[in-house]
Amino acid sequence: MELRQLNYFVTVASALNFSKAAKKLFITQGTLSQQIQQLENELGSELFTRTSRSVALTEAGAQLLPLAKRTLRDSNDCKLQANDLRKAITGTLKIGVTHSFTRLLTRTLEDFMDRYKGVNLKIFYKSASELHDMLREGELDLIVAFTPAVRDSAIISEPLFQSNLSAIMRHDHPLAGRKSVTVKEISRYGIALAGSGLQARKAFERFIDVDTSGLDVRVELNEPYVILDMVERSNMVAILSSLAIYYNKSLIAKPVQGIHRKMTGGIHYLRDAYRKRSAELFCQMLRESAEMKF
Repeated sequence: MELRQLNYFVTVASALNFSKAAKKLFITQGTLSQQIQQLENELGSELFTRTSRSVALTEAGAQLLPLAKRTLRDSNDCKLQANDLRKAITGTLKIGVTHSFTRLLTRTLEDFMDRYKGVNLKIFYKSASELHDMLREGELDLIVAFTPAVRDSAIISEPLFQSNLSAIMRHDHPLAGRKSVTVKEISRYGIALAGSGLQARKAFERFIDVDTSGLDVRVELNEPYVILDMVERSNMVAILSSLAIYYNKSLIAKPVQGIHRKMTGGIHYLRDAYRKRSAELFCQMLRESAEMKF
């Protein structure tokens, strides 16, 4: 059984389409089918059921899939460790970031690229749930995001700081002079909420201790910085992490009465995966960053 064949098998299992898998692997569909057939012959079991319209994993294929993924990951980890033994800070570092951390990470990313020019950074901005799925699949080396309410035992979370869920408004907003505001007060001006699935929205639904029925929610968006742009241009109030307005001088954050808990931001990585030297160095720079010292 060759690693190449396992990679072919995992790619087909992900796409459930031989044509799409072949294109992703940059080989012909005939070559791919032949390699999968050889793997099936070696194992003595069919891995896929094939019809003219669909491809599906057999029971044997479903059992092999997690083992194949782990074998490929272990093989890749071995190569990474060998590279680290040579003290060469090179290769690719794949980082997942939720939208709220975009501006906070800018300086650390710039400093890292300037210091370690041999590392190719790949940054993925997605929702926390999407990033955690990618991390579990080995598509990311680490995530920088708020810690989810439900912990995954396969993922280690290292806290960096805490941030308040706040009412975000313009400096000249009628409520800007208040030390804190209520949800009913900000509702009079229209509320902008993070879309369903984003951590700020989950935190709002989980942490709020007062009645939120009847709120005037004007807009729900999955892009926090579009929300902030709308708030800058109107009297609407957004309920987001205070982190979202880091570096933004035209907006302020006010505590919301009834929200007493904080959101914990941190680094998240797969428990059993090898941690690249480049990932360790990036995390160290992130811990030492002035932006993390609120």
